[in-house]
Amino acid sequence: MTNKVSKETQEQALKVATGRQKKGQSKEQTKLIAQGIEKGISEYKKLQSKKSRERDKDRKQQIKQKQRSAQELSGLGESTEVKKSNKLPWLLLGLSWLGFISYLLLS
Repeated sequence: MTNKVSKETQEQALKVATGRQKKGQSKEQTKLIAQGIEKGISEYKKLQSKKSRERDKDRKQQIKQKQRSAQELSGLGESTEVKKSNKLPWLLLGLSWLGFISYLLLS
C-alpha cells in the first residue's frame, strides 16, 4: 500500500530533517528521517480531519436535536388544545343526559 503524500508535506519533512541533521549523518539517513516525518505529518492530518468530521457530526446532531425539541414544544401546545376540545363534547353529552333525566323525573 503506497501512501500518497503531497509534495508540500514531503518538502516540509525534508526541510525539518535537514534542519535537524547531525554531523556525519548520511543522505540516506536523512531521507529515512524525512520519511518518518512525512508519515507523522500525514497521520497528524488524518487525525485532525477525523476530529473535524466528528465535530461536524456532533454539531449537526445538536442542531437536529434542537429542531426536534422545538417541534415537540409546538406539538405539545397543539395536543393540549386537542385534549380540551375532546372534553367538550363529553361534557355537553353529560349535561344533555342530566337535563333529559331531570325532565323525566320532574314531569
